[in-house]
Amino acid sequence: MSGKVYLVGAGLGSVAYLTVRAYQLLAVAQVLIYDALVDTQLLQCVSPDCLKLDVGKRGGKPSTSQGEINQLLVTHCQQGRQVVRLKSGDPFIFGRCSAEIAALKAADCKFEVVPGISSALAAPLLAGIPLTDPVLSRCFAVFTAHEPEALNWEAISQLETLVILMGGQHLPEIVHQLLRYGRPLSTPMAIIHWAGTPKQKIWLAPLGSILEATAGTHLSPVVIVIGEVVRLRQYLEP
Repeated sequence: MSGKVYLVGAGLGSVAYLTVRAYQLLAVAQVLIYDALVDTQLLQCVSPDCLKLDVGKRGGKPSTSQGEINQLLVTHCQQGRQVVRLKSGDPFIFGRCSAEIAALKAADCKFEVVPGISSALAAPLLAGIPLTDPVLSRCFAVFTAHEPEALNWEAISQLETLVILMGGQHLPEIVHQLLRYGRPLSTPMAIIHWAGTPKQKIWLAPLGSILEATAGTHLSPVVIVIGEVVRLRQYLEP
């Protein structure tokens, strides 16, 4: 049997939010190459003889280099194996798939990309916060604050609803930049930690006091929602 690589989105990490297609592929995988943010329960979805390789990719922690990951995918595929590259969220939303696909295409390896549920959409929903509203939010933007200095904060601050991924470590800078460009101190914020898991926790506070509300807390992984739609949570949460 010829080898093939499946770049699969694991969604929020819980088996409950795994797509049917992802579950089917895990069941027949011969090699599983997975990120650190994937819930370990997902490892029970593969067969006992499946080779499982943890490549890290958790912010601030040691990880396998992207070049090594690319080579692992190519090597196992060329050996005729069915390889699942399991990523948190959706593979094409800050999933760094481009380098892996480029390596696979260069080696003439077959591949398929399987979508997953992004935390950018699911975390606000599970917190009872809609990202759009006919009055309060006619648009929303999703971005990563992994490198806050690379963002156009003047433009970002004008948008009605913001969804920020990988922003826990840079929360002070996020607050500073939004205030700098005119966002009111009273702007509602929600910080959703480990969305969709038993460890889920939510902090709600205005922009002016969110740092005080989360002081001394390790904010990773989190999804940050900023905008008037956060106020709707009191009416919509179960």
